[in-house]
Amino acid sequence: MSEQLNSLGLPGAPENCRVVVAMSGGVDSSVVAGILSKEGYDVVGVTLQLYDHGEAVHRKGACCSGQDIHDAKRVAAMLDIPHYVLNYEDRFKKAVIDPFAQAYIEGETPVPCITCNQTVKFLDLMAVAKDLDAAALATGHYIQSKLVDGKRQMYRPLDETRDQSYFLFATTPEQLDYLRFPLGGMGKDDVRELARKMGLEIADKHDSQDICFVPQGRYVDIVAKIHPEALAVGDIVDLEGKVLGQHKGVVNYTIGQRRGLGIAAGEPLYVVKLDPAQGHVVVGPHSALKTYSVRLRDVNWLGKETLQAAACGNGLAIEARIRSTRAPQEAVLQIIEGEVFVTLIAGEHGISPGQACVFYADGDDQTQVLGGGFIAEAVPAVFAA
Repeated sequence: MSEQLNSLGLPGAPENCRVVVAMSGGVDSSVVAGILSKEGYDVVGVTLQLYDHGEAVHRKGACCSGQDIHDAKRVAAMLDIPHYVLNYEDRFKKAVIDPFAQAYIEGETPVPCITCNQTVKFLDLMAVAKDLDAAALATGHYIQSKLVDGKRQMYRPLDETRDQSYFLFATTPEQLDYLRFPLGGMGKDDVRELARKMGLEIADKHDSQDICFVPQGRYVDIVAKIHPEALAVGDIVDLEGKVLGQHKGVVNYTIGQRRGLGIAAGEPLYVVKLDPAQGHVVVGPHSALKTYSVRLRDVNWLGKETLQAAACGNGLAIEARIRSTRAPQEAVLQIIEGEVFVTLIAGEHGISPGQACVFYADGDDQTQVLGGGFIAEAVPAVFAA
């Protein structure tokens, strides 16, 4: 007779099962700690200090700030669970901040929250959890995972308005086996209500919105601090290469940007392409931003069969999401000469290298996350051969 599984799908009674909870100081992870503690699990809270504690104390709208660390400590004390704060500032700088700045130097638009999940939050924190003899690492992310035919699969959450799958696509199958997401079947309002019932003072705390290490959303300040040469002036050119004006550093511009170009023209112009090698910012009409095909790098595959088998021949019909704020759209995933490509049926405007392209199973009632990759190349139709 097989051993009975507990609510986390782990063998044994909750009181014999240690679970590390990644406590950010926000309402979601606090409720996860509260739920698991109430169910009798041996809960250990861990909070990561990712950047200067003192500078961050009064930052509003950013995650992992000094105030968040303080809030996590208070919640852990109230729940009467052990809590540890780990200083990962150096690791965070090397794994997240430095690559973030380098990506802008190379004309990309990075998504640092994905990189943070890939490295510090899952890879490193998971190692800490295993060192603590934990059977699982639980987080407050809105995502679901389920065991299907002996393999754990990722699914979008019940509340799709809180869907965080775009930021979690790079979770490996091995990590997925160890991770648990207790909030995947709940809505945000339900989570806040639970926090109130638990008596948590952070029940109505605002969600983090900004990138934690970017003050007031000014990413250029971070890039310039690390790479002051990135503010070198250059030419703003049109699609034919005609010089229309000058810029104060390619890093000040992103694909699709319209405002702040400082040039006069007979029609609205948008940033269509960034060429750091030539020091050019290429502009054109809105129609020039339309892209149908993207080439991907660093693809993470979570499907049942291999990626090669799934995307062979005419490819695999999927739904693809290019931005976290956009709904997935119909697409085709293919492997061509060893490279992974996604063709967007309806196309998309303003796609930039460095962004993520996340794959979803096409047409499922409960949408499975099949993985995704980072955009290595996005070729607007105006530049296509």
